[in-house]
Amino acid sequence: MNTPHPQWIVPDWPAPARVRALVTTRAGGTSSGPYAGMNLGRRTADDPAAVEANHAQLNRLLPEPPRWLAQVHGSTVVDADMMNSTNIEVPQADASVARRPGTVCAILVADCLPVLFTDRSGSCIAAAHAGWRGLAGGVLANTISRMPAKPAELMAWIGPGIGPTAFEVGDDVLQAFCADAPERKSAFKPLPVAGKWLCDLPALARDALHRAGVTAVYGGDLCTYTDSERFYSHRRNPVTGRMAALVWIQR
Repeated sequence: MNTPHPQWIVPDWPAPARVRALVTTRAGGTSSGPYAGMNLGRRTADDPAAVEANHAQLNRLLPEPPRWLAQVHGSTVVDADMMNSTNIEVPQADASVARRPGTVCAILVADCLPVLFTDRSGSCIAAAHAGWRGLAGGVLANTISRMPAKPAELMAWIGPGIGPTAFEVGDDVLQAFCADAPERKSAFKPLPVAGKWLCDLPALARDALHRAGVTAVYGGDLCTYTDSERFYSHRRNPVTGRMAALVWIQR
């Protein structure tokens, strides 16, 4: 395999050596215009040839082509080991788990949080796409329940997503999280406009992980919205690219 672009992100977490993880940024790639850089979103209006060239660049770094998902902001989790590596049949899901060395769990993001998982022995991995709808719907708990290791043996890394100073939401989001758990209101800061809040999405992800029994949680401090040079952000510009978060077990 080749070497990742130096501006891409290698998670800082105590994963076993056999577990590899990577998050792409805007750096590298062949896309131009509002997609400039390493756009991996096949469902964007970018030049398809540029997107496929970006995928080819990424694939050269990986043991197998990633098992991509048709993400729908839900809470469905699939077994990536059972998916076709040609991506001909892409399931509607927002998380995947794997145990087989070489299988690459992958998601696309441009403000929603990527959350990567492994266990202390490196026997299993997972990747979850956690926007507010997925978080409220239990995507992280569902992912943890599908992993063969006990929650206490798992670790999670929260990748770049929209940060707590930039994610403005309405009362509907507040209610989605706080109706059954009023203590989660600490993740919301009221704005001067009635019914508007700043939402700390990483804090809500940490809360979901802790409630599911995962206490070894890392990351969560990179904001896609405020760092326009480094990251794509759909909230900042609806016409934009997508980054990938990937995790796999080395053969």
